[in-house]
Amino acid sequence: MESLLRWSIENSTPRDPNVPLEPPRQPPQALDPGIIDHILGKSDAVLMKEDMAAAVDETKDEEERIAALDHLEMLIEQIDNANNLEKLKLWTPLQQLITSAPSNALRMQALWVAGTALQNNPAAQDAYLELDPLPSLTQFLLPSSASTAQTRSKAVYTLSGLLKHNAPAVVGLSRNDVQGWERLREALQDPDLGVRRKALFLISTLLIPNSLVNSSGTSSGVRPRDADPVHPNSHAAALRTPSRVDTAVPTLDALHTHGILDAVVHGLTKPVPSGPDGDVLGLDADFEEKGIGLLRTFALTHDGTFSAAQKVALKPWIAFEHAKDPSGTLERWGLTQKEIEGLVSKVNT
Repeated sequence: MESLLRWSIENSTPRDPNVPLEPPRQPPQALDPGIIDHILGKSDAVLMKEDMAAAVDETKDEEERIAALDHLEMLIEQIDNANNLEKLKLWTPLQQLITSAPSNALRMQALWVAGTALQNNPAAQDAYLELDPLPSLTQFLLPSSASTAQTRSKAVYTLSGLLKHNAPAVVGLSRNDVQGWERLREALQDPDLGVRRKALFLISTLLIPNSLVNSSGTSSGVRPRDADPVHPNSHAAALRTPSRVDTAVPTLDALHTHGILDAVVHGLTKPVPSGPDGDVLGLDADFEEKGIGLLRTFALTHDGTFSAAQKVALKPWIAFEHAKDPSGTLERWGLTQKEIEGLVSKVNT
């Protein structure tokens, strides 16, 4: 602070006209950047680069590296900072941490950063897709020594950010080197209840129709000629190609071709053992509500048809659950009377 005061005096004291002219002053001295940082603080861009440098520094202990990623995740909650990951060339080292960090804790924290940056951010989705992350992200969904329940949960979180409202990425789940739908199907039977819930919620969200509908009531997928111009921003890609947000079509296909619907029905009617000794503790209420919601969207919104085997499993289960407490079931499942009647009709016919 003393140097700041001295600099201020030297460069801002006005000249008194009654005092004899002094020798020419020396040019103003440049202000020390360190003093500027002390006054204004470092910019978010500088902090982001410092956080990443610390996170990839193998000479630092794990706690310091995780703390750096935690601070970076806080910064990129702001969408402009999230988009700066590309401008600052930080996506590549972040993905390298996701795939090659020496511990589950570091990989989990890196996944957390990526997932937060991708949330509702088409620009970040496109930037991250350039690194072809789907094979590594879906690999995390397999229970193994390299993938704890917490890591798998964060992998679903990152996939959620990448896939929502992003049909091109959803289509990529069917690639042979990705096996995304197979991995999500297995996640519905994950030993960890939290992973099962998140996987089911993600699939349910992808199934909800969300395409642009024109005046004729059909999905256009293109912008009308008289639409406002698309300015560069986080959502320019979605505005330029409205069909991008329609994830329901590839998801609906996957329900059948990849056995996703079978896994949902099985998860509802035959709960995965959840007790400490492998005993079944009963169906989790949150998983049940999300599962019924998916069945409702499939059967009623998309006019889907259940297979004979699915009907055999669902018919007695729905009848039993609904008979226990008709009004309570409606509330627990989040259905209207008309919706449950429609669902029952689909199962019975």
